[in-house]
Amino acid sequence: MAELTVKIPEVKAESYKITIGAQILSSLWPKIESQFPAFNKFVVTDENLVSTGHLKELLGKRDIPTFVISPPGEISKNTNTVIAIIEAMEKAALGRDTLVIALGGGTVGDIAGFAAAIFKRGVPIAHIPTTTVAQADSSIGGKTGVDSSISKNAFGAFWQPAAVYIDVETLKTLPDREYRAGLVESVKHALIADSKYFAFFEGNIEAILEREPKVLEEIAEFNCRIKANVVEADPTEKNQRRILNYGHTIGHAVESASGYELLHGEAVAIGIIGAAFIEIELGIGSKKRLTRIKNILEKLAVPTEMPQKVQKETLIELIKRDKKAINKWPKFVLLDKLGAVHVSQDKWAIDVPQDVVEKVLEKI
Repeated sequence: MAELTVKIPEVKAESYKITIGAQILSSLWPKIESQFPAFNKFVVTDENLVSTGHLKELLGKRDIPTFVISPPGEISKNTNTVIAIIEAMEKAALGRDTLVIALGGGTVGDIAGFAAAIFKRGVPIAHIPTTTVAQADSSIGGKTGVDSSISKNAFGAFWQPAAVYIDVETLKTLPDREYRAGLVESVKHALIADSKYFAFFEGNIEAILEREPKVLEEIAEFNCRIKANVVEADPTEKNQRRILNYGHTIGHAVESASGYELLHGEAVAIGIIGAAFIEIELGIGSKKRLTRIKNILEKLAVPTEMPQKVQKETLIELIKRDKKAINKWPKFVLLDKLGAVHVSQDKWAIDVPQDVVEKVLEKI
């Protein structure tokens, strides 16, 4: 078992611990109680975690108020679900001395985190991520949010967790497609921050696909250290934290345009290929680097080309509505080299002309 500490200077909770291990879920509740003895507990999860047995594994025979999101997934990531969670907490007579525990993937964490941020003007949340996306990215850093009818994460707040507990064994119950798609966030971390991590990924791809616990623990530590370093430097995404959006500007648009038929990681994989093509167009990338990136994504069996049903015009309109857009157009995070983001005038995201993006969208 490993523990990391994330320091957040801009918020009251100066730091929080990330616990990483294998087969720790069943013994986790006493640790939660010892860390948060003065708090009532309220669990938010979804039907997937009920069916896998992870909810029962966490709680045992304990009678803890629990909200089960139904149906699971992006379809429930909206304000109606948040309201339902808050009203369930109200009916349980819970107050500001409540610890919300999010057990599940990134969607559960986003919904539960936003509910915790606005319930009684804010109560603490602990994340127990159970998917590759959540363990690599969404459970760490305090971003919460739900979708509007138009775009992803239109409603949200920065709300740092009080603790994060990662049991890599929970990944064994994921469907293969979801497991592989979620690994794209790990590839992204390697691309933006650590070329040695990218090489580790390349060299251990078979063990990763076999879900070997020791390798998954190493991946979790790589991811958490990278994410923690970025979040500590820029908790509220004023500048450097934007590097975590590598591949996401196009990726989010593709995800929405597909009607969420593509998983988040699958759409981000296409976005990463798009970013690599933009780098080539701007003279800061190379075909050799693109090939290396494409090879690892293909080994994960995630898409690297745009679905035929997704139209360029639709993507451009969605990109214009990106939540980070200014004057209806966002800046893009790009690479200088594997493991290093391109920085211009101390900015970690740069202007890319719309015609360049349109040209790239036609290529992918």
